[in-house]
Amino acid sequence: MEETNGTAVAKAVAERLLLAKRNSGKSFSEIAAETGLTNVYVAQLFRRQAQLKPGTSDALRAAVPALSDELIREMMEPPFRSFRPDLVQEPAIYRSVYFADCSSI
Repeated sequence: MEETNGTAVAKAVAERLLLAKRNSGKSFSEIAAETGLTNVYVAQLFRRQAQLKPGTSDALRAAVPALSDELIREMMEPPFRSFRPDLVQEPAIYRSVYFADCSSI
């Protein structure tokens, strides 16, 4: 699958965030425990699948000191969304798309 410019930027930001996390030597669960967030939400933040709320940025920065102002700003932006045609090939999604198309007949 060919990457678009937006996809390449999203991937680069996520890689920088995961590098900062790796440099902290902490797991998502450890960061979650320090910040009062859930480990799932923390993992989504570092993969740019969720948006960081302003009130939690100080706690996250304390837990992961390598997070720069720029990365914190990126985390506060709405998450990256894109259409991936390969996801439609996933059986559960394919069935729901197929049945949605059939229901309009």
